[in-house]
Amino acid sequence: MTSSQTAMLVVIIVMLVLSGGLAFSETALTRMSRAKAQALAEEGRPGGARLVRLVERPERFLNVVLLVLLVCQLVQSTLTGLLANDLFGGWGVAVGTFVNVVVVFVLAEAAPKTWAIEHPERAALLSAPPVAALVRLWPLRLLSRGLIGLTNVILPGKGLKEGPFVSEEELLAIVEAAAEEDVIEQEERELISQIIEFGDTIVREVMVPRPDMVTVDSDFRVADVMEVVLLNGRSRIPVCGEGIDDIVGVVTAKDLMRAERDGRAEGPVTDVMREVHFVPESKRVAALLPEMQAQKFHLAVVVDEYGGTAGLVTMEDLIEELVGEIVDEFDREEPMVEPLADGTFRVQAGMAVDEVNELLHVELPEGDWDTLGGLVFHLAGHVPHEGEEVVCDGHRLLVERVQGRRIAKVRVELAGSPTDDGAGLAGRPVPGAVPAADRAPS
Repeated sequence: MTSSQTAMLVVIIVMLVLSGGLAFSETALTRMSRAKAQALAEEGRPGGARLVRLVERPERFLNVVLLVLLVCQLVQSTLTGLLANDLFGGWGVAVGTFVNVVVVFVLAEAAPKTWAIEHPERAALLSAPPVAALVRLWPLRLLSRGLIGLTNVILPGKGLKEGPFVSEEELLAIVEAAAEEDVIEQEERELISQIIEFGDTIVREVMVPRPDMVTVDSDFRVADVMEVVLLNGRSRIPVCGEGIDDIVGVVTAKDLMRAERDGRAEGPVTDVMREVHFVPESKRVAALLPEMQAQKFHLAVVVDEYGGTAGLVTMEDLIEELVGEIVDEFDREEPMVEPLADGTFRVQAGMAVDEVNELLHVELPEGDWDTLGGLVFHLAGHVPHEGEEVVCDGHRLLVERVQGRRIAKVRVELAGSPTDDGAGLAGRPVPGAVPAADRAPS
């Protein structure tokens, strides 16, 4: 070999070593969580402080590492092809390809990455100092930022300017895998899933709808309102002015009891009512909960886009989105979904469509409606009567109970179930239903 060929061989070996080290560092650092890095730093492990700074801002090191890794691989593959051509002539292309595909893959990709995966803590601590030194080289940072900026111009969007990110679906998949491997408990999995979904939930989905609101008029006496509170088991009740669209305040059971003890039972409720808070029905519950905590109110009136009262929401409603239903002594609990003997399901019409899909393992469509009753209204195109049936994606939905113009319960027969004989539900007896001739007028 000539001196120039020897020099090329030395450079190839150096590029292979650098490529393996950078691949090792990339795998080690991207697989290290911020919490784990913080724990290693608190233990006083060498390189722990640098590791924390790197994983807190992964976009700062990842772009630089990937750029240098690409340069090393390109230089190595080019020099390997030239040296193989000089040494082996016509066979040089085959030899160079073999070296680049087999040797480089094993030595500079598979081996270092596998070791980093098997020893994540040691690999991350070993990688932190050299990567931190590499990131401090401002020409590399400037060049990587310029190339990423060019990428963002060509392909607008998040790009890599914010670094790697994880979608909600990926995070839920990670949580599911952790639960299956008994890393976390099933209850923890459900809570994490609820927290992720909490950020996408709006007030309209959790509020007490307008027909279910318990209110009192502003000309009621304190004693009258106290009786309403006791009969309905409420701790807070909105006070109406000229109608339910004119909420003027909210009264609490504690204020009513204090007024009665002070001898003001015959006074108007407006003397003890408090200021009411209004929120739009499109407000996200993740923003409303800290607002309630900061301003110290437990009930808010929900208004629609026209300023009318759409319902009310309490802090309990928001917390239930995270921990599930909270039932107290005054709640009359009814099952939201009740399996029936004939294989169908009796479902509360006020249940959210996404919850029905989750519990029954179906895919009922979601749209401008939030509840199963809203879906039936949409499919029927009118106010349905008891016993009326609609079909959605092969699933039969039978209106089992109607209160006024409101659907109360729906019986669901799933497509492909043993009871799905094509005859539908309308001709079958509905458990608990009263014939139309025997029903009292509403």
